[in-house]
Amino acid sequence: MTSSGTTVDTRSRVLSWIALGVVYLVWGSTYLAIRVGVGHLPPLFLAGTRYVIAGALLYPIALRATSSRGSPEHKAKPGAKAWFAGAVIGILLLFAGNGGLTVGETTLPSGFAAVLVATVPLWMIVFAWPVQHQRVTLRSAAGIAVGLGGVAILVGDGTASGRISGVIIVLGAAAAWGFGSVLSHRLAVPSHAMLAAAIEMLTGGVVLLAVAAGSGEFSRIHWSSVPATSWIALAYLIGPGSILAFTAYGYALSHLPVATVSTYAYVNPVIAVLAGTMFLGERLTWREGLGAALVLASVVITLHRSRSASRPVPVRAGDMSDAEMLPEAAGALAFCGGTDVIQVYHAVREAR
Repeated sequence: MTSSGTTVDTRSRVLSWIALGVVYLVWGSTYLAIRVGVGHLPPLFLAGTRYVIAGALLYPIALRATSSRGSPEHKAKPGAKAWFAGAVIGILLLFAGNGGLTVGETTLPSGFAAVLVATVPLWMIVFAWPVQHQRVTLRSAAGIAVGLGGVAILVGDGTASGRISGVIIVLGAAAAWGFGSVLSHRLAVPSHAMLAAAIEMLTGGVVLLAVAAGSGEFSRIHWSSVPATSWIALAYLIGPGSILAFTAYGYALSHLPVATVSTYAYVNPVIAVLAGTMFLGERLTWREGLGAALVLASVVITLHRSRSASRPVPVRAGDMSDAEMLPEAAGALAFCGGTDVIQVYHAVREAR
């Protein structure tokens, strides 16, 4: 029995590290996929198509998963309140957040955009103060100060290179992610992570496509001239980027300490920069490199937790206090791949 138990534990630990590796690589490379996709597909169309399809695939799976649970609360289909809450969060995170990032990447290198998105934990700390009435600790204040220094350098370099509009758009997208993630803890979103993510994908994706249609993006698509690489990028964002990595993240979160899983927060931007350099020939200037280093340092300061952090204990989301959830726990884990904040936030709520 002991030998068998040890073998199972070893296998589970190996699988959990493989899952975390998938999160590192896949979510880090989604910035590259977005950059490739917007080369020939309009940004809002690309983002909206991604989330409508991913949400449509996830929703029936999520309903089946919730109906298999024992309590009547989990068996009931989401009502009007859940859909309204999902729409609000989906608009903030996917329309303003993902839509802003995708638009920004039409002019910004993917690695540069990834570094700007890495400011999400700082925005969550800022918004947690008025929304959650959570005080800003000395460590959080230090992280914000260092991060602002990095952002100032990046904005200055964006001004010098003529990309200031893209920088402002992506920073606004990061702020929208931060605000939406904090606000979602106050709304009646479903407690099941996959169901909440599916609803938000569907509602946010529909809004993205509606705005894309209203702004004339559909008429600007030359379907016959769209290369296979753009369609492959879209498929990658739907499958590995939105479904596979979410599943891997949930597995890693349930088998590894939260502090260990949170390391993707500063690994993903590095992966994004390396991927952009290797496949698209992107280069960071010395100013961008310095700004990126300061932003990542601020993330490390913000996310730093004791090495003795225990593994998450499964409890209901309603049993967690606001202080336990935000910003160091859920908030600091709220961005990955530049696009999948909703999956991560609700996975943390459920797994913890």
